[in-house]
Amino acid sequence: MMSRSTLGTTSLQRLKIPLRAVYASIRNESSESFEKINRDGRVQRPIFVAATKQHIGKTSVSMALLSGLQKRFDKVGFIKPVGQQHVPVQSSKNEKICVDKDVCLMKERFNLDHIDYEDMSPVIIPRGYTKKFIEGKITYEDQLDKINNSFRKVNNASDVVLCEGTGHCAVGSIVGVNNAKVASMIGADMVLVANGGLGSAFDELELNRVLCQQYGVRIAGVVLNKVLQSKYEQTQTYMAKALKETWGVPLLGCIPDRPYLGCPALMDLEVLFNTSLITGKEHRFRHYSVQQINLVTTSLTRFLENLRFKPCRTLYISHVTREDLILGFMAEYQRRKAVDDKPFEAALLICGRKDKYELSPEVLDMINGLEGAPVMLVEHSTHEAMQKIHNYTPKFNTADKDRVTKAVEHYEPFIDFEELLRRTTSSNSSFNEPGTITLDDLKTV
Repeated sequence: MMSRSTLGTTSLQRLKIPLRAVYASIRNESSESFEKINRDGRVQRPIFVAATKQHIGKTSVSMALLSGLQKRFDKVGFIKPVGQQHVPVQSSKNEKICVDKDVCLMKERFNLDHIDYEDMSPVIIPRGYTKKFIEGKITYEDQLDKINNSFRKVNNASDVVLCEGTGHCAVGSIVGVNNAKVASMIGADMVLVANGGLGSAFDELELNRVLCQQYGVRIAGVVLNKVLQSKYEQTQTYMAKALKETWGVPLLGCIPDRPYLGCPALMDLEVLFNTSLITGKEHRFRHYSVQQINLVTTSLTRFLENLRFKPCRTLYISHVTREDLILGFMAEYQRRKAVDDKPFEAALLICGRKDKYELSPEVLDMINGLEGAPVMLVEHSTHEAMQKIHNYTPKFNTADKDRVTKAVEHYEPFIDFEELLRRTTSSNSSFNEPGTITLDDLKTV
């Protein structure tokens, strides 16, 4: 740990210290005490996951890694050193604390009972945090102490530790705790996650690799996510070759795209629009793709035809003034229920700007009396609602168990865990094992 005298007097001054000298020192002093000896007598370093940008699939990859590691180790630890979006939880001391939402997901989904919530999310950056840091109300040393102390506890209780970063490697730089810096401090090897493609994906990876190099962080490998099925073999072959020839780093995983995992459930729309389903709450985990969203502007007759003959799982969006469509939706649901026809999986979003358009009390009473059909009232125009849904990227949560399970089942088989563990247990001076191919030779493959 660096002393206060070394770090200077203000948070901003601390950020100006020459990086290579400082972080070579940090890595040597801190990481050695965090090293774990595995059952084969090899040093197992922590594994840090960061992405090239937001909405890449970092949490999906982290869940798959955690699942795979649990099949290979007795106790797998998890920590998100720096988080942003947070949720309240009950700590082991029976105190209400806030942790990053991904920490809550990982602990509950993977039964991480051997570690405590308070050690899994040491630094949270809510609104206003950055200003307080610049003003000196939050100190650089306190952040490092929290991360170090929490990581030490998780590490001591685990055989291997998986760390999830926040966004790309530079996120957190303004408060002095970006992902690359934290990975260096705890002696972790980095797994970089990028979206499928070749040129643009490699360019984004290079920006993050340079920052890792600046802080002396080894890159264990790359996971390429959301790769189009039509270009899967081409992308896998050429990205693997490019990474080996340019960096001497393996492609640890190439994950084919599965659009379902990016489709919002009705529960996600409740969060997006800050509302709740009026009816059909039992269908909150039903997912709808962008292709399954239909803005209704037609006549009632044509709408009823669509309800009966188009794909049954469709999210219809209607304006609050189209009471004929609202009543038609409810009537078709009741008809389908009475004749026990094909399943009714449609949902209805009723849109209308607040204080300008309102649903009549009589129609609202009728909706409340309808059990089963999902209906949601949204205080936005139909155009605004459509736009928000199209721009929305749903995130995993503990309640949507089916989506979490499907994500793990989809991602895990495509990750090379043996190579990942070989890379993260190789000697400190090189990724290459004694007697195996050298880094220079690897670059010529």
